[in-house]
Amino acid sequence: MSSAPAEQGDAGLRRLVRIVAFLNLAYFGIEFSVAAAIGSVSLFADSVDFLEDAFVNALILLAIGWSAGRRAKVGMLLAGILLAPAVAALWTAWDKFLLPVPPAPVPLAMTGTGALLVNGACAVLLARYRHHGGSLTRAAFLSARNDVLANVAIVAAGLLTAYLWLSAWPDVIVGLVIAGMNLDAARDVWAAARREHAQARP
Repeated sequence: MSSAPAEQGDAGLRRLVRIVAFLNLAYFGIEFSVAAAIGSVSLFADSVDFLEDAFVNALILLAIGWSAGRRAKVGMLLAGILLAPAVAALWTAWDKFLLPVPPAPVPLAMTGTGALLVNGACAVLLARYRHHGGSLTRAAFLSARNDVLANVAIVAAGLLTAYLWLSAWPDVIVGLVIAGMNLDAARDVWAAARREHAQARP
């Protein structure tokens, strides 16, 4: 009888994670295409983040119901995966340093707004389960929450480029900020996974 609420929670989390994974994968394709078309560091970093989020949620689907020890090990893996957008942003920013051409501001702001809506919806959905499933769901929630903040910055960079400063630097700076946010999220998830692993030891 006592396991029924946990099983119901796992079933609800599975349904939710499927939705979140689909939304992230779909918008990755959109944002990556726009980033490539206008040469945006921030959109490229954020699009890789969407792909990473889809992968994170796919791993959560596999790991729901596992023991705390096994979930903790996957959580440590996810901490490493969270570094991918940071590396992508740094690589793209280096290219932009060599050729500082500003991205088209209107597509930048519009695509950032779409990303904000998608990540906002995902963060609201995941908030209910952020303490269910240990470091795995914590990783998904933190990533979605941080992405909302990053998307606000992307929209601001687009508006700044359009109306005040026609330069590549607002986009580059936001891309680097996104990289820093993912580094911090990776550290947080790694720490949570280590605590979970320690608590799971007999």
